Amino acid sequence: MNYRKLGKTGLMVSEIGLGGEWLERHDYAGCKAVIDRAAELGINILDCWMSEPNVRTNIGKSIAGNREKWYIQGHIGSTWQNGQYVRTRDVEKCREAFEDLLLRLKTDYIDLGMIHFVDSIKDWDDAMGGAYIEYVKELKKSGKIHHIGMSTHNPDMAKKAVESGMVEMLLFSINPAFDMLPPTDNIDNYFADHYRDDLFGIDPARSMLYRLCEQHGVGLTVMKPYAGGRLFDEKRSPFGVPLTPVQCIHYCLTRPAVASVMVGCDTAAHVEAAAAYEEASDSAKDYATTLSRAPYHRFGQGECTYCGHCKPCPADIDIALVNKYYDLASMQPEIPASVKSHYFALKHHANECIGCRACETRCPFGVKIADRMARTAAYFGSANETVF
Repeated sequence: MNYRKLGKTGLMVSEIGLGGEWLERHDYAGCKAVIDRAAELGINILDCWMSEPNVRTNIGKSIAGNREKWYIQGHIGSTWQNGQYVRTRDVEKCREAFEDLLLRLKTDYIDLGMIHFVDSIKDWDDAMGGAYIEYVKELKKSGKIHHIGMSTHNPDMAKKAVESGMVEMLLFSINPAFDMLPPTDNIDNYFADHYRDDLFGIDPARSMLYRLCEQHGVGLTVMKPYAGGRLFDEKRSPFGVPLTPVQCIHYCLTRPAVASVMVGCDTAAHVEAAAAYEEASDSAKDYATTLSRAPYHRFGQGECTYCGHCKPCPADIDIALVNKYYDLASMQPEIPASVKSHYFALKHHANECIGCRACETRCPFGVKIADRMARTAAYFGSANETVF
């Protein structure tokens, strides 16, 4: 494993990092298997944005005795309220959630304290204009966080963070498809339904952001490097050609200021597929040739990347997982029995969606979630259907 300096934090982090979102689906044994394999392969940075108590406990138990070997990105403002994830700037709620994170991870500090999910001017003003940011500063002064970072999908908000001098690093969404899209602060329509006619490569705002981060010593860790797995599938890739995990990782690591690519891993095999980057040949890493032969360069609006920011749902539907199972099933001529079984094993199903569309206001990618729930309900049929 190779290591890179994470900007002015000075931390030497592994090029491949572990995004924790899929650990939420596992019990302790499943979580530990993924984390142990990551550690064996030299991975030393972990992102835990999730507020769900069980996953925090499982991560804490999995790293027990090895806490000092991990750099942890812990998010301030990701809270657990009434059994669901809620993003908030309420200081008391943030304090309660952060102390819970420390307790469950069995640690007295978080390496990278992340200002959680700032994608619009309103998000920025809410986070930076009052008691919330003072609480973040208080955490750093007390040593409960060692460095201040921020997570965002919007290059304009990332630029504001860099220029503010407030943050030492960013967690930012990077992959070849996202990089062709111009920034917007309209969360309901995060991506346009087509690329600009004059856009033939990386969007200038994103290119400028990476250079700006490099100039200011603001390190980048990467989320969404695979676009939720969409880049692996020729039919769903906006380029019309599939990319490999190694190619996606290499693309990210060739952006200025990028130190680590946080890969969401559901199994130890997924960890191994990402870590294979370190031994890959130059030809295996070559994404440029693949993209140069692509028949078109489009990234459609409304594509779910299973990030989980749609929570909370008043019907308690696990929207990201429902969307994942729909996408997996719809890629096949008929619904695979295994996918059908997993879908119907969920506590709540798409047909329980009440159509309030509150989730859509929180989606960074403009997904029409209620419409997808209706399609998914029709596709899978009744939740009482016999599963074979």
